[in-house]
Amino acid sequence: MRLTFDLDVDICIVGAGLAGLPVALEAARLGASVAVLEGRHVGWNASGHQLGTVMPGYGLPIGELIARIGLEDARELWGLSKEGAEFVRANATEESIPGIALSEGALEVSNVDAGEQLISRLQTLGEDFDTEVEGWQVDRVREQLRTDRYFHGVYYPRAFQIDGRKYVHGLAALARRAGARIFEDTPVVSIDPSGIRKRIVTPSARLRASHIVLAGNIHLGAPLRRLSETLLPVWRYATVTEPLGERLADTITFEGSVTDTDGVDHFRIVDGDRLMWASPETTWAARPRRFAGAIQRRISTIFPQLGKVAISEVWGGAVGETVHGMPQIGQLRKGLWVTSGFGRQGLNTSAMAGQLIARSILWGDERWRLFSPFELVWAGGPTGRAAGHVIGMWGRGSSAAAGALARYRERARAKERIREARLVEANRQAGTRSPRPRPPPGGPQPGRPRPQRPPPPAAASPGEGEGA
Repeated sequence: MRLTFDLDVDICIVGAGLAGLPVALEAARLGASVAVLEGRHVGWNASGHQLGTVMPGYGLPIGELIARIGLEDARELWGLSKEGAEFVRANATEESIPGIALSEGALEVSNVDAGEQLISRLQTLGEDFDTEVEGWQVDRVREQLRTDRYFHGVYYPRAFQIDGRKYVHGLAALARRAGARIFEDTPVVSIDPSGIRKRIVTPSARLRASHIVLAGNIHLGAPLRRLSETLLPVWRYATVTEPLGERLADTITFEGSVTDTDGVDHFRIVDGDRLMWASPETTWAARPRRFAGAIQRRISTIFPQLGKVAISEVWGGAVGETVHGMPQIGQLRKGLWVTSGFGRQGLNTSAMAGQLIARSILWGDERWRLFSPFELVWAGGPTGRAAGHVIGMWGRGSSAAAGALARYRERARAKERIREARLVEANRQAGTRSPRPRPPPGGPQPGRPRPQRPPPPAAASPGEGEGA
């Protein structure tokens, strides 16, 4: 429904995607009057085109997060990400969103042999961040994922995955039932954030609100260009294969989602015998179908036993990634809020941001200030896109090189173990043979007469040998 009449509400949210809908749902449940303005339709971009994995954490690696803000604040932020995951779990039920297809468990695998790093990370997550995790050795990873491309893994038993496309539309339905009003095909022409009552102009109506929440992505447009320019646009493409039957069951037995530590691969089994796979990323828009071949080749590289899989569906969407790797959550000025920058962040993070902002507006919850160190940073415009493209290519190339080196070392170690085993076996066999008898030094040899020592020469008689 398009907004065609003037409206006065407590909270106006710009953007009906994964960033804006949790704010609308939480605020409406807390009793606020809420209007959501969407320039196209619910979940039209990346929000409706994602794999639906929900796990704790952020796009910024945990070690860098601690280095940036300290252990205590990092623990607070990590706890908020876990709350976001529970928000998704509580709402993504079959009763609330039919067909949501929730399944448990997520596995993060390493492209290199990093056993010592794994132990350190497990200790940090389990002891310092109170997160339920398990470390998987190489053999266990390869028992579930039959490929030599992956080594150790970190298993999150409390993580889960859902049908991401159904989730975003389910959120909209839940928000409407709670009392929020969602207006599609209603772009924002201008915003005046000054004063107690902010003013928003659309092509066919005007709206006033005490609070405005900017919950868009890179498509916010001219009225909000300052925010859009803090995001590096990244397009990610994904596919679903045709049914693969028994060959998929013989190749992948892990039922949850799988991501690699370099962020290159993200996949899981859907519908029993299909493979959903996301890869690669670009900083330029393109037709999704162009990437079907690249994803086919990637699947064949990781799992050659699957052969060239047939692709039934390809889709893609643009997300905004921040320079510092963390989402943008907080108050820009009194009554003007932002929840954005969720590229590489996960469904839990956008859900958590919605809770934080709604509770801050209505309850005075100040925990959003934990995100204050991650301010708005200009992403570089077209130059930033080009740099992002080069960095992405370099990152994928270095990841591939590191993985190839790790596999080479693994093969070399295997050959060395075989050589050592053969040497041990040869020595063992040599030790079971009867040794040849050796005579003692200077002693007689069996079967041979003792040599006779020649007699000493006779002594000469007096007078002999002189003057002859």
